[in-house]
Amino acid sequence: MLNKFYFVLFLCLFSVFSSFSQVENDSTGIGLDKELVVIEEELIQRKEIDPLRPSKAAFYSAIFPGAGQIYNRKYWKAPIAWALVGSGIYFYVRNNKQFNRYRDAYKRRLGGFTDDEFFGLVSDDGLIRAQQQFRRNKEVSLLLTIGFYALNIIDANVDAHLLQFNVDENLSFRPHFQYNQMEDSSDLGLTLNFKF
Repeated sequence: MLNKFYFVLFLCLFSVFSSFSQVENDSTGIGLDKELVVIEEELIQRKEIDPLRPSKAAFYSAIFPGAGQIYNRKYWKAPIAWALVGSGIYFYVRNNKQFNRYRDAYKRRLGGFTDDEFFGLVSDDGLIRAQQQFRRNKEVSLLLTIGFYALNIIDANVDAHLLQFNVDENLSFRPHFQYNQMEDSSDLGLTLNFKF
């Protein structure tokens, strides 16, 4: 039983290695057409890999949010980056204005004035609570803005890396079927292609 296994294993390995030894002529003696190979090489469009592309995209996004996405030609991502960073800035400015209003009113009350805009409507404790709330909202808005800004830079960098990922036909692993007309037989197998 063990001898049969070794014999079958030997035949499988022999057939695999013998298939690699066929260079340009098949068993019928018909050679490959050289013009087809030249035409195939002319149709291949090779893209140069720019190792600085991801850093350029990150740099552009750091200067202006969304510029790295435009550099990567992902135009639909730029308005999203603008909206996220812009909304964070908007809420920061809005909460800062409200904080300053309540702080100024509280300072005037501490100074003994009774002419602030909240006099008679909001107590001193209410002014302190409002200041605390708007300060917290301002800080959260700032953190979100910084987070969206960093996410914008990271997205541009990663997207530029993925644009250079090699998925062309020169690197492939696929099944093949070859029919030999002279011998009226066929071959079935897997092909691993590396074209440099």
